[in-house]
Amino acid sequence: MTLNPYLNFDGNAEEAFRFYQSVFGGELFVQKMSQAPGMENLPEGEKNRAMHVGLPIGNGQFLMASDCLPSQGHILNQGNNNYISITPDSREEADRIFNGLSAGGTVEMPMDDMFWGDYFGSFVDKFGVCWMINFANPK
Repeated sequence: MTLNPYLNFDGNAEEAFRFYQSVFGGELFVQKMSQAPGMENLPEGEKNRAMHVGLPIGNGQFLMASDCLPSQGHILNQGNNNYISITPDSREEADRIFNGLSAGGTVEMPMDDMFWGDYFGSFVDKFGVCWMINFANPK
């Protein structure tokens, strides 16, 4: 099984994913609403929104997203009901990802050794997406 988180944005999916690409690397795929069949009648302000954005984040996994279309009744409700949990291969990689993605955001728990034995931290990035970084310390 592969888990591919899919996020929704309100017009800034491409901007968010260019930021995520600066941390994870990889080749960014962006398809605009204007490129999809049947979207010719969208309001001009929505034609440049992302229909689909994909970024490989390792081992066959992708972070994916799209922008909402207000003209179609889509309403973005950001909240803390979804976190993306990342399990890096080292403490150094945990720190690099945490520091990169939390820049401009709000740190909930700084990276630290936790009572359950792992190195963990959580934050909300500058786009309102909630993240957890959890490195399983060697036993």
